[in-house]
Amino acid sequence: MWSSGRSEAALAAEFPVPIEIRPVRSARRLRLRYDEGRGILKLTCPQRTSRRAALAWALDQREWIEAQLANALPGEPFVPGAVIPLEGIDTRLVWSGGAFRVPKQVADELLCGGPVAGFERRIASFLRGRALELMSAEVAEFASIAGVTPRSVSVGDAGSRWGSCSSEGKIRLSWRLVLAPATARRFVVAHEVAHLVHLNHGAEFKALEARLYGPGLAEARTVLRRIGPRLRRFGRRR
Repeated sequence: MWSSGRSEAALAAEFPVPIEIRPVRSARRLRLRYDEGRGILKLTCPQRTSRRAALAWALDQREWIEAQLANALPGEPFVPGAVIPLEGIDTRLVWSGGAFRVPKQVADELLCGGPVAGFERRIASFLRGRALELMSAEVAEFASIAGVTPRSVSVGDAGSRWGSCSSEGKIRLSWRLVLAPATARRFVVAHEVAHLVHLNHGAEFKALEARLYGPGLAEARTVLRRIGPRLRRFGRRR
């Protein structure tokens, strides 16, 4: 018999796509795969496994899930006319021969001049710079509340991780978070700052993370999981 309750529904809502669970009498372990044709996750498990336990196990595979979803989506390169969600707001990329080489945001457009051949590179460089500036300030904000000081803050593109914090106090964040709404971005920043104090995901860590972020943490986490696969496709041609 499957277990039931709101906690089960809340777990299911954490996934970026629907998940289908199938108990199999002969199964000896849990197995997860992505059905690209139907756009759903398929989870098989031993017959006696509770539905809640199966969902919790599948959530622990979130990095694998996001990688599968990202690979299934088409790339969205930074080309003139493309629309990207800069800080969660749809922004059109515009090339203009009379504009400066350094991209400039004007209302809902990001204007960029210079040779067309270097357009994608200049847009990517602008976004990385914007991400570093924005999230460095947010790291400082949360670190002040936590009473800690990071050794360094940098941005990169780890592929399956939105951020990391080393035992030396170095925080590294995905530049792609500059494409996400502020709520989702700040959730990751608060998460990594909390790791400056607790290098684990125990109760004390979770309490500090919640205190740093404030109300809406669960919702922000859910938003990031939903939009994450697409964010990983921006700036890529395939």
